[in-house]
Amino acid sequence: MTDLSFEAALNERVDDMLDACTRCGKCVEVCPSVAPANLAGASPTDVIAGVIDLVRSGDGPEASRKWASSCMLSGHCIEACDDGVNPRFLLAMARGAMRRKESDLATRRRAGVTRYRDTSRDVATLSRMQLDHAALERLGQGAASLASPGEIPDFVFYTGCNVLKTPHIALLALDIMDVLGISYSVMGGPSHCCGVIQLRTGDAEMSGRMGTSSVDKMSNSKSGVLSWCPSCYVQLSETTLPTIERQRGSKPFEMTPFLRFLRGRLDELHPHLRERVEMRVALHRHSGVAGIVEAVLELLRAVPGIEIVDLQQPSVGLQSASMAVLPDHKRELQRAELEAASRAGIDALVTIYHSDHRELCAHERDQPFRIVNVLEVLGESMGLHRHDRHKELKITQDADLIVSECADLIGEHALDPAVAREVVVKAMLGDQPLPLRR
Repeated sequence: MTDLSFEAALNERVDDMLDACTRCGKCVEVCPSVAPANLAGASPTDVIAGVIDLVRSGDGPEASRKWASSCMLSGHCIEACDDGVNPRFLLAMARGAMRRKESDLATRRRAGVTRYRDTSRDVATLSRMQLDHAALERLGQGAASLASPGEIPDFVFYTGCNVLKTPHIALLALDIMDVLGISYSVMGGPSHCCGVIQLRTGDAEMSGRMGTSSVDKMSNSKSGVLSWCPSCYVQLSETTLPTIERQRGSKPFEMTPFLRFLRGRLDELHPHLRERVEMRVALHRHSGVAGIVEAVLELLRAVPGIEIVDLQQPSVGLQSASMAVLPDHKRELQRAELEAASRAGIDALVTIYHSDHRELCAHERDQPFRIVNVLEVLGESMGLHRHDRHKELKITQDADLIVSECADLIGEHALDPAVAREVVVKAMLGDQPLPLRR
């Protein structure tokens, strides 16, 4: 245990990593953001050297600033580094340094508060337009734990925030753990923020405060934390938990992505995959969390009746939301994948994460195949079903109809219909990078 503040411990970690970096440029060479960001002609060694300057001072060459701002969190840079450096973490630190150079702390903190409030409103409104009180409590919104009072659960299931916009996915995760006989408590939503919003605005102190608070709340289980959201996983596993370890001398727990956890329990899961699911499917892939794509493919192969078709599309970015930094590139990748899926004659395009699902699901209206989440496929084989209300509503493409369809739950949760409509327009219908066909 040391007397270091979170920010001081974070700075020590950054300094150690900067000292370890040899500026070889391998991280730049393998990065899938380089070409769409129009940086293919830049020297990789010059780009990474400029990033080091950015981290240290907030100033650096334009190519380095552009590379840092175009990071889709794909993680290929981590695999390419031979020096034990995490370039993805350094790019996050470079972006923070750029924000600090641009504005004072008060301005950055206000920006963080505004973004946090907007996210909280959007998540709370869309989840309440789909779920009653009991279902919300099951997802930890109003109930701290689903384990018996006084009982320490096997795991804490950490949802993150935005999966609550597509709550059927999170509920299926809990249903699967119930079948496997795993005890758990559920935490997530804005009240258990990972701090990534504050880090993105350049407010490391507030990010550490919020992230540490959430980590401390999650530190009561027998076996650690299972995470769903990939951006929360990267934030906590690459920024918050290692910094807490620097402060306190140890990590309070290990965090495991839920889909990697399921693959590790495949022997237990196998007997419950009883029903045949006769579908030719393709996987919408993001490889930013190591081993996730491989885990999902193995889980799908375990489902009787499933045939997997490889659409030969690139696997880039942490999740669809992470690719917003290169919007034209993201739209073209989504267009190419949907066209390839249509040509391949698949029955379903399978998403991994919630942001992938939100952005793609309404295209089901215009395509000859379904768009489903991987947990829906596993659930179908296990006899588990959760209705995808988000997709059903979004396909209508009509904000007034959506608000009308959800009138009972809007009333139950005492939501303002005008605010609900505003959130639907912005956070549901507006969450559509590739427009639907007319």
